[in-house]
Amino acid sequence: MRANQIMTQHVITIGADAPIAEAVDTMLRHHVSGLPVVDADGALIGVISEGDFIRRAEIGTQRKRGRWLSFLVGADRVAADFVQAHGRKVGEIMTPDPLTITEDTPLDELVEIMETNKVKRLPVLRGNRLVGIVTRSDFLPTLADLARHAPSPSADDDLIREQVIAAIEGASWAPCRLKVTARDGVVSLSGVVASKNTRQAAIVAAENVPGVKKVLDNLEARAYPPPEEDLGGGDIASLQEQPSTTDDEPL
Repeated sequence: MRANQIMTQHVITIGADAPIAEAVDTMLRHHVSGLPVVDADGALIGVISEGDFIRRAEIGTQRKRGRWLSFLVGADRVAADFVQAHGRKVGEIMTPDPLTITEDTPLDELVEIMETNKVKRLPVLRGNRLVGIVTRSDFLPTLADLARHAPSPSADDDLIREQVIAAIEGASWAPCRLKVTARDGVVSLSGVVASKNTRQAAIVAAENVPGVKKVLDNLEARAYPPPEEDLGGGDIASLQEQPSTTDDEPL
């Protein structure tokens, strides 16, 4: 398997000039622990995550060093810590130039990058354009281990997957955090749905795509998108916010 088989496609981003409060509000509202930071042209320039808010003056957790320790670590390090604790804009406290992968990156290589560099999320680029993100919560280590020995999906599987995504993602009832995999015509759907009707609609949409032999329902029914599971560290997820209606009845 490759990165494009498990990545989240619709990534919530934020600009470098956005206030810190906006970043916090966005992360809380969408139940994510980090956001890719993009410039005015949409190019990826950094990542801001929960870890960037740990050492903040507002909550009294900024680094406090005595005179001698400050001398030992150096003025440059002290200045950087000050910016981290008091910066008011996303670009001032984000991690710049994050590690990235491409859509064709094999899962075993992806896991190696995460483990070696101790990162929890890897933006996926197509050229200079951000097209998705892979986080720890997108797969379990056992799945990655199996993927090392599994044959890659065929061109037909890739086409089926793209057509299933196109048939579902634009609908008002589309699952949040939709993920689609396809192998030998068998399609697996995962994500969060709000009702029985939205679950069935997603399954029927997939069944109507030419070449689909079977649809595996791994959709999770919840009234609202849940916060991410940490799995050793929370990660970015893409959430398509669903309008609530009186007809939606949570399971």
